[in-house]
Amino acid sequence: MMTTRILLLLCLSLFTPLLLFAQQIDLGYYLPENTSYDSNIPTPESILGFQIGEMHAEHTQLMNFYQALAEASPRVTLVEYAKSYEKRPLYLLTITSEENQNNIEQLKAAHVQLSNPQQSSNLSIDNQPVVVWMGYSVHGNEPSGTNAAALVAYYLAAAQGEEVDSILDNTIVLIDPFINPDGMNRFATWVNTHKAEYLSTDPNNIEQNEHWPRGRTNHYWFDLNRDWLLQQHPESRGRLEKFHEWKPNVVTDHHEMGSNATFFFQPGIPSRNHPMSPENTFRLTEALGKYHAKGLDEIGSFYYTKESYDDFYYGKGSTYPDVNGSVGILFEQASSRSHAQDTENGLLTFPFTIRNQVSASFSTLKGARELKNELLQHQKNFYPEALKLAAADPIKAYVFGSEADAATTYHMAEVLKRHQIDLYRPAQNINANEHPFGTESSYLVPTNQPQYRLIKALFERRTTFDDSLFYDISAWTFPLAYNLPFAELNTRQLSQGEEVDDPEFPEGELIGGKSEYAYLFEMDGYYAHRALYRLQDAGLNLKISTEQFSSQNGKQFDYGTILIPISIQEDMDADAIYELVQTVVKEDGINVYAANTGMTSTGVSLGSRSYVTLEKPEVVMLIEGGVDSYEAGEAWHLLDQRMHMPITLMSTDIFNRANLKDYNTLLMVDGRYNDINEDAKSKLKSWIQEGNTVVATKSAGKWLSDNGIGGFKYKSSSNDSLPQRAFADKEEFQGAQVIGGAIFDARIDLSHPIAYGMNKEDISLFRDHSLFMEKASNPYANPIMYTATPLKAGYISEEKEEMLRNTAGVGIAPYGEGVVIALTDNPNLRAFWYGTNKLFMNSIFFGKVMR
Repeated sequence: MMTTRILLLLCLSLFTPLLLFAQQIDLGYYLPENTSYDSNIPTPESILGFQIGEMHAEHTQLMNFYQALAEASPRVTLVEYAKSYEKRPLYLLTITSEENQNNIEQLKAAHVQLSNPQQSSNLSIDNQPVVVWMGYSVHGNEPSGTNAAALVAYYLAAAQGEEVDSILDNTIVLIDPFINPDGMNRFATWVNTHKAEYLSTDPNNIEQNEHWPRGRTNHYWFDLNRDWLLQQHPESRGRLEKFHEWKPNVVTDHHEMGSNATFFFQPGIPSRNHPMSPENTFRLTEALGKYHAKGLDEIGSFYYTKESYDDFYYGKGSTYPDVNGSVGILFEQASSRSHAQDTENGLLTFPFTIRNQVSASFSTLKGARELKNELLQHQKNFYPEALKLAAADPIKAYVFGSEADAATTYHMAEVLKRHQIDLYRPAQNINANEHPFGTESSYLVPTNQPQYRLIKALFERRTTFDDSLFYDISAWTFPLAYNLPFAELNTRQLSQGEEVDDPEFPEGELIGGKSEYAYLFEMDGYYAHRALYRLQDAGLNLKISTEQFSSQNGKQFDYGTILIPISIQEDMDADAIYELVQTVVKEDGINVYAANTGMTSTGVSLGSRSYVTLEKPEVVMLIEGGVDSYEAGEAWHLLDQRMHMPITLMSTDIFNRANLKDYNTLLMVDGRYNDINEDAKSKLKSWIQEGNTVVATKSAGKWLSDNGIGGFKYKSSSNDSLPQRAFADKEEFQGAQVIGGAIFDARIDLSHPIAYGMNKEDISLFRDHSLFMEKASNPYANPIMYTATPLKAGYISEEKEEMLRNTAGVGIAPYGEGVVIALTDNPNLRAFWYGTNKLFMNSIFFGKVMR
C-alpha cells in the first residue's frame, strides 16, 4: 500500500487502480511489498531530487544516479559502452551477488563458452548463472522503460531477503538503462517544460503533443530499434559489442505503444516468426510469458499477447537475440505521452506505465531464474544445431565484392564482422554469376560457421512466406542493399584463403604522380562525392565528362569522369593541388590519375565541349510540418556524417518567407507539404526556372507534380473490381496489400548522369509504399525503370506487383533553366542502403548535367 500523500482517482476502467498524483508517490507503489532496503544505497529520489514518475528523468540525472549506485553497492558495476552523437554516455550496469561480482570475468568466460560449439559439449550448466539483459526505451519518447530501469536497479542493489538473494546468486543482470539518450532527453525536456502544477490530461494539450521530429529517434532522427542488424550508429555499435561479449540468455526490450491500448508481451503472432529462428526460442518465450501474466495479474493490470507484433525482422532489439542463441522479449506499454492523459480506458498516468514495466522486469528475472537450465541448454544447443544445418546446406559460401568500389565492399565487411561472422579472402580468383571476384577485392563468407543462421538471413532472397503481413520490412538482403556483386558457391567452387580479422578502409592510389596539367578520377568509389565536394570547397574549378574516353596509355574512363584542370585554377597552384589530391586519395579511398596531355587514344579529348563545368552544391532541405523525419534524417546523416557537406535544414514555415538566392539545390523527402503557401509555391517555381535543382523522393515528387512542377504522372488504384469479402477478413486482406518493405529489380541507363559511377545495368531498389510513377513520353526522362518481373526479395501482393511492373524508378523533368528530379523510392534507407546513395548524390551534384 502507498504510505505517502497521493490522490486516488476512482474510476471504472481497465487501468484500475489508477493514480493522479498531487505530490510525489513512494517506492511502495512500484516495488515488492514487505521488503527492507540497505540504507547505505541511495534511492532514486535522493539523487534525482524527485520521486520516479513525478517528473520525467533526464539523462544527466539518471547518469548521476547510476554512478552513485555503483559506488555504494558491491552488487553493481558500471561501464560506458558508447557515446551518442550528442556526446552523451551510454551505460551498461552489471548487477549480481557480491560473490559473483568478485568472479565476474571467470563467470563471463565460462558463459560465453556455451556459445562455442567446439567447447560447449563438455561444459556443465548446473552451476552457471543465467544472464539477463534488460534494455529500456530505445525510443526516447517511450520513457516508462527508462524510468522503470532506475527502480529495478535500485531494488537489485539495495533490497534485502531471500527473494533478491536467490535472483542475484543465480542471475547476472545487465541493465541498459537509456538506449537512446539523445531522444530521451529531447522528450523529457519537452514534457517537463510543458508540465503544469495542475495537470491537464487532455490529449489535445501541448504537453501530450511533442514537436517535430519528436523524441522517438536519435540525433539524426533514426529509429535505433531498426539498427541492431544494420549497425550504422555509435549507440548500436557499442551495444552489439557488449551483447556478444556476454551472449545473454534473455534480452528484454521495453517499449510503449498507443495510449488507448493496455500492455503487450511476447509471443507475437506465431505465423510471423522468422524461419531461421529455432522453435525452442518461441517455446521459451511463451514459458516466460506465464510469469509476465502472473505479475500483471497481481497488480490488476490488463494485457494481451500473440495478437500483434512479430519476430521476423532481425534488426530489432527483441528479435536480433533470437538468431544469436538468446530469447528476445518485447514489452509494449500503453503510453501516457506525458505525466497523465485521458484515454479510452480511463486516465493513464506516467507512474502507472512505469509500474507495469517494473512488473515485467521482475517477472522476467523470476522466470529466467526458474527456467535457468532450460535457457542455458538452449544456448548450448543453438550453435551445434546451426552447424548441422550448415552441413546440409548446398550453399557452402557466399562471395561478394567490387574492385571498382572498395569502400562499399569494406563497409559491408565491417558490419559482418561486428556480428561475429568469419570472413576470408578467396584463395584464387572466382568467376561466378558472370562476375570475377578477385582475391584482394572480394570477401568469402563460409556458411559452415556458428553464425550460419544469421548469415542465411543476411544473404537470402526469400520471396515466399507463411504470412503476408509484417510488422517491419520483409527483406534486407545485404549485398543487394550495398549494390555489390555476390554469388552463392557450392563445394566445387569454394576457394577459401586467408581469414580477415579486421577489414581496413581502403586507401586509393595516385597513379602517375604529380601533374602540371590535369588529374582525372571516376565516380565509382562510394566516397567519390566527398572527394568532389572537398575539391570544390577548396575553390577548384572542376569539369565532368558526359562521354567515355581512354587515355593514351589505354586506361578506359567512364561517363561521369571528373577533370581537375591545373592551369585554369585561380587560387591554387600545382603544388597545392597535388597535396589536396593526395588527401583525397587517402581519406576518400579513390584512385586519381595524372594526365600530362589533353590528347586521348579514343573518345573525346580533355578540352572537349563534352566536359561540363560543375557548380558546387549549396543544399537546403525542407523539414518539419508533414515531412517524414526518418527520411529527412537519413539524408542529413548521409551528407553530414559521410560526405562532410554542410546542409541547411529549413522548416516549411521559414521556407514560406525565405529568400532562396543562397541555394542551388533543394531536397524534398517523403512527406506532406501542405504548409507551403501559394506565394512560396510561386517563389519555388521561379527559383527552379532560374536554373536550380529540386531533388524529391517518394510522395514529394507527387506533391510537386500536383502543384504544376515536374508533370510526373502516377498510377491510381481502384477497388471497384474487388469481389465481395467477409468483414472479418478485412484487416488481413488490406494488410496483405501493404508493401511493408521489399527489394525490387530495376534497369538503369549507365550513360545517364544519375548513374555516373555505376557499373552494372541492374540495380536493387527498396520500396515500402504504393506510389507508382508512369513511364513518361519523353524517352530520356526515366533513366531507371522497374523490370517486368521486379520482385527480388520480400513480399508484395500479386495486385501490387502487377501495378509496379515497368513503371519508372526516376523521373527527370526540365523546368525552365532548372530541373526537377523525382526518385520514386527512398535511396537512403536506414543509412545502410549504400547501393542507391549514389543516385541521390548524383542528383545533387549533376542536376544541371541531367537537364
